[in-house]
Amino acid sequence: MISRRILITGGGGFIGHHLTHALISQGHFVRVADLRFTAEVAAMAHEYLKVDLRDASSCDQVTRDVDEVYHLAANMGGIGFIERNKAAIVRDNSLIDIGILHAANKNSVGKLLFTSSACVYPRGLQSGPQATRLREADAYPADPEDGYGWQKLTTERLCRHYMDDFRLDVRIARLHNIFGPNGAWKYGREKFPAALCRKVAEARDGDDLPLWGDGRQLRSYCYVSDCVEGLQLLMGSGYTEAVNVGQDVEISVSAMADLVCDIAGKRLNKVYDGSAPVGVAARNADIGLIKEITGWAPRVSLKTGLKRTYAWVSDQVFSESSLDE
Repeated sequence: MISRRILITGGGGFIGHHLTHALISQGHFVRVADLRFTAEVAAMAHEYLKVDLRDASSCDQVTRDVDEVYHLAANMGGIGFIERNKAAIVRDNSLIDIGILHAANKNSVGKLLFTSSACVYPRGLQSGPQATRLREADAYPADPEDGYGWQKLTTERLCRHYMDDFRLDVRIARLHNIFGPNGAWKYGREKFPAALCRKVAEARDGDDLPLWGDGRQLRSYCYVSDCVEGLQLLMGSGYTEAVNVGQDVEISVSAMADLVCDIAGKRLNKVYDGSAPVGVAARNADIGLIKEITGWAPRVSLKTGLKRTYAWVSDQVFSESSLDE
């Protein structure tokens, strides 16, 4: 494999952490750009630049002298965060995405991969009790989730315009509920799997387990190592339209809670909060296109991924508890 100079924007975050490790282990030069870093990412990366990518000059700085850009940087969080911070999310992510695309084109980056989201899909296709496997073509006619989903879909169009007008070589990955260790697990930025693992880790047998919604919401979840492999294969392909990266096996919130409780060996009382934000009723991914293009398919089962995630989150909870004593 030929070594390449690679930039990961948002490399201090969850997926960026795992992607940095994978690319470095393959012998590539990796530059990470983010507002925050864990000590592990800072130690791994060949270069780590603490920058605010909402600033155009920072985008110009980080995209110089690289062959490829994995553009992961975004202001985001779990459903509660994205429902309550629409203006900040659209403002910040638009500035970041426009800045990176412009700078990548200006600095003659070879290839750029933009991480979009399953939130771009129309809400009307996800309102029933059954989870339809969403195909890439289903994104239009457009009716994405307000705020975050609209911003992602708009940036997909901007990627297309940069390809058409300037011949910037772009890939677009629509990520579906990526989970695993080393991500946000508290303070509202965390996604459901990490939040669930934290709640179970903090609870004692017989405690209540608070869950948002009625427990019947359906989602599919893709383990982070599978996602990282899919992103790399997509980057190496010649395909320039949007592609789903995710799992195609759905599970309800209630059943997921049972699974994590089983992993933890705890019996908890599920308590539902119908007033909490829950997003769409049912969402699943059709991954036929990425299988056809790259041969990729997820390999880590939900139970295996949750065991790894629960072990990591539990360690964080108990480490924090010991410091408080």
